[in-house]
Amino acid sequence: MDLLQWFVDAFNSNWTLPGGQTLLVREVVGNAFGLASALGGMRRKIWAWPVGIVGNLLLLTVFLGSALSPDPSLPHLLGQAGRQIMFIAVAIYGWVRWRNAEGGRVVPKWAPTGARVGLVIVMVVGTVALTPLFRALGSWEPVWADAWTFVGSLLATYGMAKGWTEFWLIWIAVDVVGVPLLFSSGYYATGFMYVFYGVFTAVGFVIWWRAQRSAAHPVVILPPDPNPRRPEDDELA
Repeated sequence: MDLLQWFVDAFNSNWTLPGGQTLLVREVVGNAFGLASALGGMRRKIWAWPVGIVGNLLLLTVFLGSALSPDPSLPHLLGQAGRQIMFIAVAIYGWVRWRNAEGGRVVPKWAPTGARVGLVIVMVVGTVALTPLFRALGSWEPVWADAWTFVGSLLATYGMAKGWTEFWLIWIAVDVVGVPLLFSSGYYATGFMYVFYGVFTAVGFVIWWRAQRSAAHPVVILPPDPNPRRPEDDELA
């Protein structure tokens, strides 16, 4: 029982930051799992998916705000909470898809033109449609930013599962909006992680782009000629 209580206390513990702000330990741990998953995704490792799911479960409990947190001052970020559930669902899809990839490793590629147009439309329409819903449910202002990060995260994770190189660019668009939202609502660990992700996603885009070019123009190594022609053979001829 003492061990169980220790886990419960660790789950709900928080650190006090300068200025009196608090930082949930499980928010830090959840983002650490998210970072490990991102590193695995950059290297196109299949273990990135289950590691990410663990982080999503932890962050889901964080963004439900006062419903599960010992700090009643934390607001609900329903878009952030909902996207953790979405992450888990899409991660299962990506996990299965990458396991079935030829050669056991997904090959990066550009999304088709129609898919690119669809991504932009869903990003805009989804944000507009979800904003009043999240506002009615009591999400933190500006609610459109919460909706934007939710829809963008869905599209980026789906693009990663499909092996589309553009998914890194979608993450950058999410980070640009998500960082101010998280800092303003008091979720500092995730806000700082988003700042790091902004740089990380730019590097990831370059790495996937190079891998895509290498796959499109593979280096062919020819085996040595088993019967090399010698100069004396030319003289005899």
